[in-house]
Amino acid sequence: MSYDQFLADRAQIENLGGFEPLIIPEHLFDFQKVLVDFSVRHGRSGIFADCGMGKTAMELAWAENVYRKSGRPVLILTPLAVGRQIALEAERFGHDACVSRDGSAKAPITITNYEQLGKFSAYDFSGVVCDESSILKNFDGVTKAQVTEFMRLIQYRLLATATAAPNDYTEVGTSSEALGGLGYMDMLSRFFVNEDRSSSSRGRGFGGKQVEWRLKGHANTPFWRWVASWARAVRKPSDLGFEDGGFVLPPLNEEVHLVSPNRAKEGSLFDLPAYGLAEEREESRRTLNERCEKSAHLLSGADSGVAWCQLNEESSTLTKMIAGGIEIRGSESVEAKEEKLAAFSRGEIRVLVTKASIAGHGLNWQHSHTMTYFPSHSYEQMYQAVRRMWRFGQVHQVDVHLITTPGGENVLKNLMRKSQQADEMFSQLVAEMSNATSVSRNVFDKEMEMPSWL
Repeated sequence: MSYDQFLADRAQIENLGGFEPLIIPEHLFDFQKVLVDFSVRHGRSGIFADCGMGKTAMELAWAENVYRKSGRPVLILTPLAVGRQIALEAERFGHDACVSRDGSAKAPITITNYEQLGKFSAYDFSGVVCDESSILKNFDGVTKAQVTEFMRLIQYRLLATATAAPNDYTEVGTSSEALGGLGYMDMLSRFFVNEDRSSSSRGRGFGGKQVEWRLKGHANTPFWRWVASWARAVRKPSDLGFEDGGFVLPPLNEEVHLVSPNRAKEGSLFDLPAYGLAEEREESRRTLNERCEKSAHLLSGADSGVAWCQLNEESSTLTKMIAGGIEIRGSESVEAKEEKLAAFSRGEIRVLVTKASIAGHGLNWQHSHTMTYFPSHSYEQMYQAVRRMWRFGQVHQVDVHLITTPGGENVLKNLMRKSQQADEMFSQLVAEMSNATSVSRNVFDKEMEMPSWL
């Protein structure tokens, strides 16, 4: 083994079995062509592109290349109701694609929901695309295990998501593992160290100890270079050196509404911020009617809107209070959920009432630009909920109404902190990935400063 090969093996940047693209569709934007070229050449990769940047078009182009190379179908896995959107996009761009729910490969590019995967056989496909791959952590262990095992048996793999949770290193590791690269635990041992923390930890260690994983002092550049070897992260075309053009978002108006409950908490003269999960749950139930009334009032004048909630009781109450409100519950059949989501996308439902865990991934709702949201500790759920409307292609200002109470202020503060942290981390990810990619391509465009004595 040569020394160069030894270094490449240690850096974990080997090619994962791709090939030279057979077709790069002309309808793609220049930055999309670069991402498709990268993902096809690597065979197994991740595209972490923000909402509205055309992940569907890139997924279809990738799948078309794999089908032409292998002569065998490619399966695209999607969240609820997104399959129909992808099938329409495929027809628009000239790809032979079809939605299937019975386990058969109905077309060169076959599309199905994650929930239907158990009906399919991995041996019928040469490639698999996980659309909105970050949704996997919302599923139970059985569904995640099915997806993991299915991907393990497939040669060509693509993960596509808008939120790779850049402030959560766990998801970076599990994504790499799903692609057949460096495993999650191997990633931690190679690039990270853990430290005990009494609070603000990223996870728990053995024996209940709280630990925080942080990059080793010398591992910052090697880590991002490793990520850049199998993934690309982009929020806008200029992250890849292109003009942003039409990829400029309209204004986002986030407004916090502090609702005072009709009665104080039992045993208290004043409403104080809730501490701990038990107090927060009690606060949510105690103030349910007041928050729902505020949501119904804010959506009363909207031509189209979404009332996002956290609890089943919130969902049923909102539906009763909002004129024209239609509820989607987790207990409904997959077909019923899909039909309601499609009806809202067509503009046939004025206000949709649902949870981000049900309808917060992959759907394009640029026809709507008003939403209410009850904050929780999940930054990703709020991000995805907002991004159903606030995405490239939206022509109106998007109004996001965050409804909370004095007792829920700590939850809101934690959510805002996570939002700021995620923005900072994603900016770092894009910058570091750009630097790492330049190094890997041997791009040296900085003039070296010479000492004055030379």
